[in-house]
Amino acid sequence: MDRRSLLTVATGAVGAVAASGIPASAAAPVHAAGHGRPITTFNVISDIQGDLRDLGVALEDMHRTNPGSSGLAVAGDITPRGYDAEYAAVSSELGRHTHARTVAWAIGNHEFYVPKWRDPSTLAQDTWPNGTTEDSLFRSFYTFAGRNTVYAEHSFGGIPVLSLGTEKYMHYHDPKLWDEVWLSEAQLTWLEDRLGYWARRRKPVMVITHHPLPNTVSGSHNRLYSRDYLQADRLLGILGRHKDVFLFCGHTHWDLALSDWYVRRVVPGTANLDGFSVINTGAVQTGYTDDGKGGEVSVPGTFNQGLQVEVHRDRVVVKARDFAAGAWLKQITVPLSTRI
Repeated sequence: MDRRSLLTVATGAVGAVAASGIPASAAAPVHAAGHGRPITTFNVISDIQGDLRDLGVALEDMHRTNPGSSGLAVAGDITPRGYDAEYAAVSSELGRHTHARTVAWAIGNHEFYVPKWRDPSTLAQDTWPNGTTEDSLFRSFYTFAGRNTVYAEHSFGGIPVLSLGTEKYMHYHDPKLWDEVWLSEAQLTWLEDRLGYWARRRKPVMVITHHPLPNTVSGSHNRLYSRDYLQADRLLGILGRHKDVFLFCGHTHWDLALSDWYVRRVVPGTANLDGFSVINTGAVQTGYTDDGKGGEVSVPGTFNQGLQVEVHRDRVVVKARDFAAGAWLKQITVPLSTRI
């Protein structure tokens, strides 16, 4: 079970380097941004979890800093529990603010928490799933996202954006499992095909997923997040062949001020010694950081973070943003292996 599940529901609301991600400070230093307008810019957020006030603050700040945004990617935990009314509340909040027309939604573990409740006001984990079917949870997400699969492709100003996600809520299938990610052969084959297609067209690909891959960004070395994917090796093997893949992941809520908010992940056996980019998305609702004891601790004060991404012909610039303070935290410039 997700380590913050009980807290959330109770309130209602590469050789030697291949085994781990390489922090930006060690493997991908910031380069001068250079000149020229980007081909497109877009934003990435995650982990709204019912915090609609902070979502509104984030949307307003993104519109001020990036009024021409070609898209918004949301890397999961759209709702606190997955009720239709909670999805509707997110839609209503989006409708109150100017935002990019194209939104790429990824499913998160909190989209599967309805079965822990007898009704929206009564927590009843002892009687899980309280009459809720697994299929109904997926149908709620599909209705909200406007599609009929977990995985999907969008275009942000001509740049492909691929959304991934679990196709099973594992506690329905194995009582020893909870939020682990299960990817079908169809989804993995689709991902492999789409990455190959865009590589042949010399375009970078943005991949959006909720859970972090092991040994990559902040929190993913921690015992709390080291086994989120049931097919981690297979997924890494697909992503690891492509230098110009950028994987954005949430779930941990770990602070973007940490040094390993961005890493290059090298996967042995892929013949790509440069690896691919992995970026932590921060969180809209509540921040966490390492407690120094193998766990985590909440970040004090107002926390509301996300990313702005600029795609140029020869590089991608990722900027970490504190929406609450209206301030930039840091940025990384990643050269592309081929010019667009």
